[in-house]
Amino acid sequence: MTNESVQNTVLGDVEIIRVVEWQGPFAPAPDLLPEVAGELWKDNEGWLVPDHWEPNSDRAVMAVRTWVLRSGGRTVLIDTGMGDGHQRPSRPEFHLWRGDLLGGLARVGVSPQDVDVVVNTHIHVDHVGGNTVDAGGEWVPAFPNAQYLIPAADDAHFEPGNSEGNGLQPDDRLIYEDSIAPIHRAGQAVLWDGRHRIDEHLVLESAPGHTPGSSVLRLASGNERAVFVGDVLHSPVQILHPDCSSSTCLAPEQAARTRQRILHRAADKRELLVPAHFGGTGAVEIRRDNGGFILGEWA
Repeated sequence: MTNESVQNTVLGDVEIIRVVEWQGPFAPAPDLLPEVAGELWKDNEGWLVPDHWEPNSDRAVMAVRTWVLRSGGRTVLIDTGMGDGHQRPSRPEFHLWRGDLLGGLARVGVSPQDVDVVVNTHIHVDHVGGNTVDAGGEWVPAFPNAQYLIPAADDAHFEPGNSEGNGLQPDDRLIYEDSIAPIHRAGQAVLWDGRHRIDEHLVLESAPGHTPGSSVLRLASGNERAVFVGDVLHSPVQILHPDCSSSTCLAPEQAARTRQRILHRAADKRELLVPAHFGGTGAVEIRRDNGGFILGEWA
């Protein structure tokens, strides 16, 4: 199910705009989160349906979206979705996908030339595909004036010429070659590690586990706080059971430790939690409860 809905809000001095590329039932819940008991989905059906779970098919409902942040006079994109027309032969659901990121951005008044910073929270198919566009058979940066902030650890892991690059998934080389390498060739890639400040309101921090360079972006403006967590979480059931990692996490135990750390801070600092793939509005407050966490209000 495609979904062109747009939603915007303001936190402090930062405007946040949600641009949805796709939303609907995706992976079977047991495949996506194999450590989550089936009873957990059923016990929480009242709030998981329809935005996060489709019980008839037992599929997790997910979204692919880009977050647009207007901060300090600049336009920042968080992740670029699946892109348009990329070869992904081992993933039929993504092969030659026809996304419309540029159209979605145009509908909220953002042209490719307007974008100053592109954040790739990590190098996966559904987070970097819109980095580039096909210009007569050659992949070139979609945002000609932007810096692309790419986690150095992911760049090293997925770059085909590196020693680790030989034992990855079949499409990983294609993803790097059509969505990351053109950014390097254009001189627009900025590799970072540990912590990287974008401006007075926005800071990137490493959050490894899902991938070696998986990262989060923290927003702090006035009294308002948010954390854009990429794929640290895939479904809100992981808020209830943060020890459960997804089947796509390369280092599940490390991912679980990172998830716990991110959730503890979000609860303590009252940060709005903004994952990449939650259905519905896509952002939620969390609270501590008996040593764990519960969901608060959806944004």
